[in-house]
Amino acid sequence: MKTKLFFRTIALFVFAFVGTMNINAKSDNNLVYNYEQKDGMMVAQTVYKQEGGSLSNYLKYNYKYDDQKRMVESETVKWNSIKNRWDNDMCIRYTYEGKTVTTEYYKWNGKKAQYVLVPEMTVTVDAPVM
Repeated sequence: MKTKLFFRTIALFVFAFVGTMNINAKSDNNLVYNYEQKDGMMVAQTVYKQEGGSLSNYLKYNYKYDDQKRMVESETVKWNSIKNRWDNDMCIRYTYEGKTVTTEYYKWNGKKAQYVLVPEMTVTVDAPVM
């Protein structure tokens, strides 16, 4: 039970870190969040910019979980107003082995049309013994 809490804490930390990076980059704008849940788990979060009296798409986060309800992927897409679509930006993938969690950061490569691993951003941590 304590290990599950630790993994959820790690996941929330990553959410907060990634979200803070994106929000701080545009701190002069009003942002509005819409959360999507499925079976009690947050599966997506859309961020809108409030401009005057209207909202416009800005960012979207998509989340995937394993059968133990541990996050295995967090994807960020950005709104492309010129092409009127969501474009891939980055992806964070989590793997769990015993008490070890590995977090891998991927950046979208448009020329290859796939996410490419950024090895220097990979982090492996062990859950503390409680």
